[in-house]
Amino acid sequence: MTVLVFGGSSQIGHFLLPRLLAHGATVTALSRHARTSQTGLRWLQGSLPDALPRELPRPAAIISFGPLGPFAQWLARTDFGSEPPRVIATSSMSAETKRDSAMPAERALAQQLRDGEQALAAACARHGAPWTVLRPTLIYGAGLDKSLSPIARRAWRTRVFPLPAGRGLRQPVHADDIALAVLAALACPASAGRILPIGGGERLTAHEMFARVRNTLPHANLLLPLPSWLLHAGQRFAPAKLRGPLARLDADLIADNGELERLLGVTPRAFRPEAEMWFPVKR
Repeated sequence: MTVLVFGGSSQIGHFLLPRLLAHGATVTALSRHARTSQTGLRWLQGSLPDALPRELPRPAAIISFGPLGPFAQWLARTDFGSEPPRVIATSSMSAETKRDSAMPAERALAQQLRDGEQALAAACARHGAPWTVLRPTLIYGAGLDKSLSPIARRAWRTRVFPLPAGRGLRQPVHADDIALAVLAALACPASAGRILPIGGGERLTAHEMFARVRNTLPHANLLLPLPSWLLHAGQRFAPAKLRGPLARLDADLIADNGELERLLGVTPRAFRPEAEMWFPVKR
C-alpha cells in the first residue's frame, strides 16, 4: 500500500510511521522542515494547502494530522483519477467540549473544527473517497503536546510543581493508541463516513492527572497546591489564554470509546506516564 501522510513529524506521526513501515507500506510523509528519508519512507518538504511539492504520489491512502480546513481544500481540488484514496484525519474532542465555552475564541475553535470536518466529508464525497475522522482527547506520549509536557518540563527546571484542584474528569490518550486506531481504520471499511471519539483507557480527575505527571519527575520538587477558591478567583485576572483551561478544571472532558472499540477493536491504554514522555522525541 502507498500511503501519503501529512503531519508525519507530529506526535502521532512519530508512532504511526514505523507501524506503517512494519506493515509493508510505502510511505511519503510531508513536513515543513527537511528530514532524512530512509528505506520505505520518503520525506518531502511542504505544507497545506498550497506550498506542496509537485512530486506527490497517487496514494491508496491519505492520512492527515494537521488542520482540517487546509487539508479539505487540497483534497477538493486534487485529481485522484478513477481510484480515490482512503482518507483518515484527526480532529479534536474540542469540537464538542469547547462548543459552549465562555470564551469566544474557544467557541470559534470548536466551530472551526466542526466546519473542517464537514468540509473534509464534502471533499471526499466529491471524489467518492471513504473517510474517517478521529476526535482525540488530550494527547500525550511524545513530548510534542502543548498541554502536559510544558508543565512537566517547567517543573523539571524550576523544581516547583503547581498542583491545581480540579474535579472534572480527564481522559488523556497516548499518541501511539491514535496511531493504532489509524491503522485499524485503514483495514475497516465499516469505519468509513464516521467521526470516532478516542480517549485514553482511564478516566481520572484533573487533579489526579496532574499529580501523576508530578510523580514522573526524577527529583524532589516543591508542591504548590492551588485550591479551587484560588483558581476561581484567578479566572478574573488570568491572561485570556488561561481563563478557559481554568474554567474547565471542574468540567468533564472525556470521550466515549464504545464505537471505537466496536468498529476498530482498539482499547487505549490507561494513563501511566513516564518521565521521557515529556521531552520531544528524536528521529
